[in-house]
Amino acid sequence: MPTVAVLAGGLSLERDVSLRSGRRVAGALADNGHTVARLDLDENLVTSLAQGGFDAAFLCLHGKAGEDGTIQGLLELLGIPYTGPDPTASALAWDKAVAKGMWRRAGLPTPEWIAVSSAAIRDMGAARALDRIVDRLGLPLVVKPSQGGASMGVRIVNAAEDLGGAVVAAFSYHDVVLVERFVAGTEIAVSIIDERALPAVEIVPKDGAYDFAARYTHGATEFFAPARLDDIVTQRCRDVALEAYRSAGCRHVTRADLIVDAQGDPWLLELDTCPGMTETSLLPMAARAEGWDFTELCDRLVRRAIEDGPVRT
Repeated sequence: MPTVAVLAGGLSLERDVSLRSGRRVAGALADNGHTVARLDLDENLVTSLAQGGFDAAFLCLHGKAGEDGTIQGLLELLGIPYTGPDPTASALAWDKAVAKGMWRRAGLPTPEWIAVSSAAIRDMGAARALDRIVDRLGLPLVVKPSQGGASMGVRIVNAAEDLGGAVVAAFSYHDVVLVERFVAGTEIAVSIIDERALPAVEIVPKDGAYDFAARYTHGATEFFAPARLDDIVTQRCRDVALEAYRSAGCRHVTRADLIVDAQGDPWLLELDTCPGMTETSLLPMAARAEGWDFTELCDRLVRRAIEDGPVRT
């Protein structure tokens, strides 16, 4: 059986969730007969990877260094196969403004948006133009950091006078902020494994917002897998998720987050190239609805990584 390095932790705001994912994956792989080592992103990482004799690395990293292509590029340099998309696809999906521009060019449905940088606010007086965002996109709006995950820094703005404060608050997470047209509807996640769309998962937060607490607190959110959508809408969601995966040049695994509006039209919000693997994460739920247990899901990803080897982009 392959020897696998499970990479989890790092210094992002999602460190604790990453460690939870890593513990769960490492346990599943060990139970299936793999030799497993759990590694953190610290000053000893390169030495541990270079000397460990690993057949593959399983990425359980959430946040900047794990999803922006940094660790993927390092593993390419070391010649170690790894799970998930390559450095280029990871970097494209990690930045929401870049990803949404890419989807628009590909003709994929994504809510209208405007990106605002802290430099434009600080050095160019862009704060005086924020009212034009409301004129163009209307209300309500969603304000979110252009980079980051787990709904950190996300706010819904219902009044024009609240937009400036929401933008400033989001700058504490990243220096570019997306202001996006709010789409009311049903939250849906579609996970992709090797261009195969798994059953869609419907997300119903009990307090109305699928924020960080709702994501990782047992009982805070109700999930339906498969989602309670009719066949035509389900297929639309699957098609959009697959096209997002392909447009970025992804491989192995991603998760697309969508909103289905009252007309049954899906709107693409984000593409996660390193989906969570905790007990409340969406990818394992989708895999279970497909008929795969957690151990099989982890084993599939390890074997695909070994088959493909380093991408060497």
